[in-house]
Amino acid sequence: MMRSLMLLALAAGLPLAAGAATRVPAKKAAVVKRAPARAPVKINWVNVVVATPEGGMRMGNPNAAVKLIEYGSRACPYCAKFAAEGYPALKAGPIASGKLSYEFRDYPVHGALDLGPILLGNCVSPAQFFPLLEAMFANQQTLLTNVQTAAAKARAIPNVTPNQIAAIFATDLGYVDFVKRRGMSAARAKACLASRAGVNRIVAMTDAAEKQYQVAGTPTFIINGTKADSVGNWAALQPLLAAAGAGA
Repeated sequence: MMRSLMLLALAAGLPLAAGAATRVPAKKAAVVKRAPARAPVKINWVNVVVATPEGGMRMGNPNAAVKLIEYGSRACPYCAKFAAEGYPALKAGPIASGKLSYEFRDYPVHGALDLGPILLGNCVSPAQFFPLLEAMFANQQTLLTNVQTAAAKARAIPNVTPNQIAAIFATDLGYVDFVKRRGMSAARAKACLASRAGVNRIVAMTDAAEKQYQVAGTPTFIINGTKADSVGNWAALQPLLAAAGAGA
């Protein structure tokens, strides 16, 4: 009898003796696993390139403390020198870190000679703009070897238009073949060189540069809205940028 009662009690989960408490195992608190905190995404500002309302192309942090503008000519040897010495240091240093934004605005200091390269150089996407600009500067001496021949051809055309001048210089100096080797179609190059809107845009940018900053030569640098007078090379520009808080 006693054994039967014990078996029944065990089966029913009842205490074996009056007054005895049944120990119920405490439930363990659920462990919530949290995902590790993600590190902030680091932006490579060199890859952030946008067209500006003023007609230039800007690389870098739009909210950078230091904003540098260069008015440059693709046929200017001093601009090519800055492109070789200063631009790489800026790109790897304060532009990449977000301290400085760099905007290039075309300024046709050589007049007719600049038209073709500017029209072609602005006929690409923002992502392609600076690589093409760098390539034009790096190959400048080779591209400018037939200037006199192109100029004579342009002078021989009665009532020659700016777009015709642009096409002659761009073709005879090799800029058309230059951009075609870098992915631009012949039809696209021809349309860009024939664009009256493109020429009007260059004229408007030139007028604005002369009125706002009294730009008369290249390169001309603007730091946070102020023209850096008598500064035409990297050696002179570097300490000004460092003083502004964007040392390379």
